[in-house]
Amino acid sequence: MIVLETDRLILRHQTVEDAAFILELMNDPSWIRYIGDKGLRTLDDARSFIIKGPLDSYARKGFGFYLTELKDGGTPVGICGFAKRDFLEDVDIGYAFLPEFRGKGYAFEAASAALAYAKSELGLQRLVAITTKDNHASAKLLEKLGMHFEGTIPYADTDEEVRLYAINCRKQS
Repeated sequence: MIVLETDRLILRHQTVEDAAFILELMNDPSWIRYIGDKGLRTLDDARSFIIKGPLDSYARKGFGFYLTELKDGGTPVGICGFAKRDFLEDVDIGYAFLPEFRGKGYAFEAASAALAYAKSELGLQRLVAITTKDNHASAKLLEKLGMHFEGTIPYADTDEEVRLYAINCRKQS
């Protein structure tokens, strides 16, 4: 199901048919460095992840991480969307793209559309994002989106500190 379209991209629900792409994305060295190793090693692992993660999130929460593909040709380039993490009070926006599709403005284009969707369709009051302390490219993109650095917080139940960004989504009158 298509959720969003931009000039160059389509953001749609993931399906189990996306397993090969998800397996590649989640084993990219940058994913492992900045997001973490999710332990996906086979297509079956990726299919199971899609079912228990994104598909469950769409059904239970009405949002999740959307597969982001090029309008021209349908090539998957990354994911962009939302998560409601137990350790965060607000919904979290996130994105990840394969190396060959970074530096082309796709992440900003997808995240801008997702941010507008969070405001207009999901009715969120506030949206947050987290990054590792050394993920400077992601921090720069979050600031370009209008998000503001609020400080560092512990990541889930770990000793790792992550940077927290936020934006007020209420309509300005």
